[in-house]
Amino acid sequence: MNKLAARRTRNLVILIAVTLVLVIVISLNSAALRNPARLSGWLLLGLIVFLAAYNVRKKLPFIPLGSSSTWLQFHIYVGLLTAAIFGAHIQWRIPDGAFEIILAILYCLVFGSGVVGLFLSRSFARRLTTRGDEVMFERIPVHRRRLQNEAETLVLDFLAESKSSAVAQFYADRLEPFFAKTRHFWQHLAQSRRPRVALLSEISSYERFLNESERETMRQLAGHVERKDDLDYQFALQATLKYWLFGHIPLTYALLVFAAFHSLLVLAYSGGGQ
Repeated sequence: MNKLAARRTRNLVILIAVTLVLVIVISLNSAALRNPARLSGWLLLGLIVFLAAYNVRKKLPFIPLGSSSTWLQFHIYVGLLTAAIFGAHIQWRIPDGAFEIILAILYCLVFGSGVVGLFLSRSFARRLTTRGDEVMFERIPVHRRRLQNEAETLVLDFLAESKSSAVAQFYADRLEPFFAKTRHFWQHLAQSRRPRVALLSEISSYERFLNESERETMRQLAGHVERKDDLDYQFALQATLKYWLFGHIPLTYALLVFAAFHSLLVLAYSGGGQ
């Protein structure tokens, strides 16, 4: 067993043990004729605050509060822990009040999006190393424009030298739309190479009607097509991770606000008593 697998096994064992202890404590609180929802509610609110603090930690990397990777590990396992505390808090049944239902839906959306994000970050991290060079997301448009300019320069230079319009015509009809913007977003997410293979096959078929100098230019364009397709692949995966954050983080803050308001309502109606 490698170190990563051993660490994950250890963390899972700790998570299960902590979960069992907390569930038992909440159950004993009920057996002692106390309101278990109060204990589980405050515990759940504290865990949600901690989870939301991870985003704040990422925005303040200069503060010595531990490494981001350590925070991420705690974020993952504490997030999983909240599922058991949430279930104990609602007593494993569907809430019956309108506000409680909204709060439960918000929690499920946050938890579900967190699980989706965990899957995406783990699987996409591996996939990003399999196609093309790893490029910063913000730099992808710059690289795309550079590839487009290189392809257009290649075509224009050949047109000026040979006076043949065959390559230029093919570029205008089939390749210019491909280089102009990011293409085949959903196919890249599904790891489908069909659009890439189809376009390269079209280039190869067209070469049969060209002379040797034209075929050489088309082969160079095919190389640019492969690099552009790899860049689109990088964009599709990295953009999905970015878009996921745009959903998960606002939902987390919405849950935090609703949970805090819910706690205030509970305190108000109970008069702050035990």
